Amino acid sequence: MQQWVTIDNIAAEEDGGLSFVTTSTFAASGDEDLGAIALGFIDTVDTMILGANTYAMAKDYWPTNDDQGEYGEKLNNLSKFVASSNLKDAPWGKFPAATVTADPIATIRELKKQDGKNIWLWGSLKLMQFMFEAGVIDEVHLRVCPTTRGKGVRMFEDRYKMKLIKAESFENGVVMLQYEMKK
Repeated sequence: MQQWVTIDNIAAEEDGGLSFVTTSTFAASGDEDLGAIALGFIDTVDTMILGANTYAMAKDYWPTNDDQGEYGEKLNNLSKFVASSNLKDAPWGKFPAATVTADPIATIRELKKQDGKNIWLWGSLKLMQFMFEAGVIDEVHLRVCPTTRGKGVRMFEDRYKMKLIKAESFENGVVMLQYEMKK
């Protein structure tokens, strides 16, 4: 799973927004541009899973927004699964529709048995907490923005043991942390 957070562990503001992730976040950041790192990350995945709320927020933006360039094209072409017990279908503009799953844990377990690249849990904080509890998350990629919010939805509400795999900081204050979940 990958998540943008503030220094004080906020993954979404009280209104559900992410105003702490701004255009300047992706500006040149020293030796490597965050945009290039985002492209590198998306090249490691072939499947995305998202919750119904994240899907509802993304479905009208991503498939129709041409200013996202290569990143947007790659994101739109990923295989997608939407965790929902209410949706019947999940169109994604002119791109292949997402598959709706009422049992995302079983879906993740089945996908892990198949050949392919990594599976990316995108946003979807409630789904993320559910997946943490089920033990199906293998790695945590945090993009820590140099700001605080004080209030909002916290990334972690419970205790988890992790091993740091990689840490990288940038001139604009963003820190990228990659952890492996300890079993």
